[in-house]
Amino acid sequence: QVQLVESGGGSVQAGGSLRLSCAVSGYTGASYCLGWFRQAPGSEREGISSIDSDGKIMRQDSVKGHFTISEDSANRTLYLRMDSLKPEDTAMYYCAAKRTFCWIGGWSGFIYWGQGTQVTVSS
Repeated sequence: QVQLVESGGGSVQAGGSLRLSCAVSGYTGASYCLGWFRQAPGSEREGISSIDSDGKIMRQDSVKGHFTISEDSANRTLYLRMDSLKPEDTAMYYCAAKRTFCWIGGWSGFIYWGQGTQVTVSS
């Protein structure tokens, strides 16, 4: 059974940083895409950044130079480093996985999801 468990969320002032972690267990298969998503109150869930088993990274333009995705494949842990946080970054952040490369289907097709971790940025 595939499980994804996020951690590292919290409250921070604008301009601060956080690093989210996502521990992945139970996944078998050579190809995968791991992604970070977020959902703010009253908004749809949006994909932020993803990395696949080929090491290719996708990210939304809005987070370039602001959020950095990385992976410790040996320890099956996904990270999202978030710098220069803004109040509009306040959301529930989720990690997710799908069994294909990230470029196949883009932000769709993710079938495994974590429970989410809350990030709150105050001005």
